[in-house]
Amino acid sequence: MKFSVFQISRKGGREKNEDRMGYCYTNSSGLFLLADGMGGHPQGEVAAQLALQTISALYQKEAKPELADVSSFLNTAILAAHRQILRYAADGGLLDTPRTTLVVAVVQGGVAHWAHCGDSRLYFVRDGELLARTRDHSYLEQRRGAQRSASQAQNINRNVLYTCLGSPSKPVFDISGPLPLQMGDKLLLCSDGLWSSLDDDDIVSHLGQKSVSVAAPELVERALLRAGSSSDNVTIVAMEWETPEVFVSTRGSISTHHMDNETFASTVQTDWAGLGADDLDDEAIERSMAEVNAAIRRAAAGKI
Repeated sequence: MKFSVFQISRKGGREKNEDRMGYCYTNSSGLFLLADGMGGHPQGEVAAQLALQTISALYQKEAKPELADVSSFLNTAILAAHRQILRYAADGGLLDTPRTTLVVAVVQGGVAHWAHCGDSRLYFVRDGELLARTRDHSYLEQRRGAQRSASQAQNINRNVLYTCLGSPSKPVFDISGPLPLQMGDKLLLCSDGLWSSLDDDDIVSHLGQKSVSVAAPELVERALLRAGSSSDNVTIVAMEWETPEVFVSTRGSISTHHMDNETFASTVQTDWAGLGADDLDDEAIERSMAEVNAAIRRAAAGKI
């Protein structure tokens, strides 16, 4: 299994960055994750962090080197992440629970599966065309699906979600796939800071014309520029699928992965304060990989 991936997170106009992103992989499976801690509730960045750490720890325990049942794993892992957030709030005596959206993709066996909760999105692009996109768990997207008038849709706040991880009620989430992968296919996971400033056509066109190492940071900069001083946090994890026969390494400008001996690796953040999480790029995450792997292994050894 060979893939290229680029990840970047920018604070934008917010006081802090509540987005978290990362990926884990074995020699025949890959897990890509992004969470957006929700404002209006305490410690959104903690909820996002707990979600990623819980899911990545479960992935390490079960990907030997592949997951036996991807859909079952996604269902179990997302609910486990939700419970971990609730447990954190209970242990801390919080009056309100930290909350986060989530989008996660698993690539193995030449196919992609993904799941999402809230309005963090996944875009599946092939040859410059959009094959699939997640549908936000928001009242605005729900109304659009019901084919309401444009004037009615404009009166609905796009930020109002009806589900997330960490809420008192059981989260609603969708699991999609499998969808077969072809050479050059791209998966883009992003927070709403990206798609709220750029429309789908712009995102797909830009991603379709360039490698993920070029397209991902350019899309983030375009979103920040268009949103101006009111920009939300903008975070992307972009993966390009490539076959072994034609793969050309671009190591140095992008993370390219093909594992033979290493059993598990991860760039999931385990200490956001130590990583300077206001603005994160792939190079900064790679520098911390050794520490991250050790922390994830310790987490996997504990009870979830």
